[in-house]
Amino acid sequence: MSKKRKSGMADPARIKPFDGGQKNVVHVVIETPKGSRNKFKYEPDLGTFTLHKVLPEGMVFPYDFGFIPCTKAEDGDPVDVLLLMDEPVFAGCVVPSRLIGVLEAEQKEDGQKERNDRLLAVSLASREHTDIKTIADVSRKVLDEIQQFFANYNQQSGKQYKPLGQKGPKQAMTLLKECLLKSGKM
Repeated sequence: MSKKRKSGMADPARIKPFDGGQKNVVHVVIETPKGSRNKFKYEPDLGTFTLHKVLPEGMVFPYDFGFIPCTKAEDGDPVDVLLLMDEPVFAGCVVPSRLIGVLEAEQKEDGQKERNDRLLAVSLASREHTDIKTIADVSRKVLDEIQQFFANYNQQSGKQYKPLGQKGPKQAMTLLKECLLKSGKM
């Protein structure tokens, strides 16, 4: 009789996307902490986070970056989330959050275009960002800097990034639900 060995780490791709106890609270799994040059990515086949790439000197992630589990965006990956909170957390940390909007964008590589929208959320534990309820509450300067980060980030991989628009929390939730349907987990 063989015993199946259990991993010490939960599979973040299987965590429920919504916090069952609170309406409109999503679980964000952090892949890359704020301030990091290292881009980490969860690899379901390995059951762990791997180093995906290293950003050039002087370029870092402006906020924690992650995904909402059980979703599938147009690019085939889970839907991306940029998370506003006070201090960075480690890769793999699950952060209960509320959606405040979506940054709509298109990426182009080798002549092929695809949508790669990023949800914008605020950690429920945040003290600094607690008053931000919608993307309209985020300063224009900060939103422009975030868009510029994604343009530079994609350029490093030979991709072109084109911002298409910014929408509020209702549109963010609509996009999230579409990504849940695509994943077959809703």
